[in-house]
Amino acid sequence: MKNFPPPPKKGEVTVTETNGELTTVGSEYLKESLQILCPGYPEVTVQPDSMRNTTPRESAKSAFLPHDETVWKRALSAWYEHGFTGTFEELVNSRDEVPGTIATMSTTCLTLLRWATSLNGSLFPHLSLSESPVRAFAWHPHVTKFAYALHDDSIKVHTQGNTLTPILKHKLQKYVADLSWQPLSSSVLAVACQTCILVWHVDPNSLAARPSSSCVQVLSQTGHSPISSLAWHPQASLLLSSSPTDTAIMVWSVAMENCVSLRRAGGGGVSLLKFSPDGTRVLAATPMPIFRVWDAVTWNCEVWSKLTGRCNSACWSPDDQILLFTMENDPIIYSITFGRSHLNTVSQDVSAKSNMAVPVADMSETEIMMDDGSIVKIGGCVQNIEWDKTGKRLAVLFQEGSNEYVAVFKTSLQPVLELLPCGLIKGEDGEKAHHISFQPSFQQGALLTIVWSSGRVGYIPLVFANIEEILPQPTTIGHSAYQPYSNIFAD
Repeated sequence: MKNFPPPPKKGEVTVTETNGELTTVGSEYLKESLQILCPGYPEVTVQPDSMRNTTPRESAKSAFLPHDETVWKRALSAWYEHGFTGTFEELVNSRDEVPGTIATMSTTCLTLLRWATSLNGSLFPHLSLSESPVRAFAWHPHVTKFAYALHDDSIKVHTQGNTLTPILKHKLQKYVADLSWQPLSSSVLAVACQTCILVWHVDPNSLAARPSSSCVQVLSQTGHSPISSLAWHPQASLLLSSSPTDTAIMVWSVAMENCVSLRRAGGGGVSLLKFSPDGTRVLAATPMPIFRVWDAVTWNCEVWSKLTGRCNSACWSPDDQILLFTMENDPIIYSITFGRSHLNTVSQDVSAKSNMAVPVADMSETEIMMDDGSIVKIGGCVQNIEWDKTGKRLAVLFQEGSNEYVAVFKTSLQPVLELLPCGLIKGEDGEKAHHISFQPSFQQGALLTIVWSSGRVGYIPLVFANIEEILPQPTTIGHSAYQPYSNIFAD
């Protein structure tokens, strides 16, 4: 961090990168700069009312419910509305009306469910931060459209040039942890919820501001909850899901609404999934100091277990050969190099291709003296890392307490991986960064999106010369990429 240039001064806001340097303006010129640099992009600020947590189940609604229903009818009604958690809460609250063994069993089950839900808060800090404006954020892979989940579990979808903002709500849409748009589709959004996966089909030509429940598919599997992470195959219609309480990764055929499991012992569950850009490898991190890299052709995996903490973030290089990852309470960014992907070659075990993890950047907290003589602390433990599709910019989000700035590296993949400090991005005074994401469809370099603690969604276009594509685009898709998926659902 000592090699980074000084951060912007008080009253300044980072708006873009030009000529290899980050540019700032005064806060009073921020809106005008956005209109010039990102014309037509939605101006979004999450309102404070939307940042409140989901209302408790014991609300005014209960005053209008009939009290002459049996406990079993009330439990069934709670299951329809809130899932198993609602059922067990009803049985615990009505313990005088049920046998003692059922009351005891319900109390135990409710404790386990609440523990499982609390795992999401520890694994994904933004889910439990009251000041974090959103629970999840996801860009569409092909068009200028994004979705974000609020703390009341509603989801909003914004599209460039469209003033209509669909709001997605469903009775099973509770404790949203992740959002993921389906590639090669304009309208399919998968939502990771407490008890299931909701797959929304949001017609971009529809004028409905509140799509109905008929636009939703519900995918659920016994023992597979809460859902912590989702990952679509880049070229197929298959969806992967994970839960920190389930050691299996579920591979879903959304069209058929069924799944098969990929299970390995150890790790205590799966907290994070990341497909490589060509879809041949999948990172599967666990709540323990262990993660796996699956070969999505042979479905073999390699294990990394000698870690100092759990893997809390990761990203793949655009050429599929480098995996960067960070660990909880560790300021170091590590890399693992793999051989050339075998998308159109004979299948080989990924474990024969990879090397050891090596540190590539030290993000430890350091102090920088500003021009006015004041001391500013930058850096710290990493919460998230994101690599843009060109492989030329890497953004680093720090954990709470150090997230006033977002660090940006200039990166080069050839002949060896190289990370050079570009600068520190600052929001308005008092704002802290909570989410970072690159827009996949941006063409003039890289566009970094930051969700700030104020609720403002900021766009930072990083403009640089893109001399050549890292890899030539394939003219056809090799059969090896699709054959395993047809086989995995064959039995």
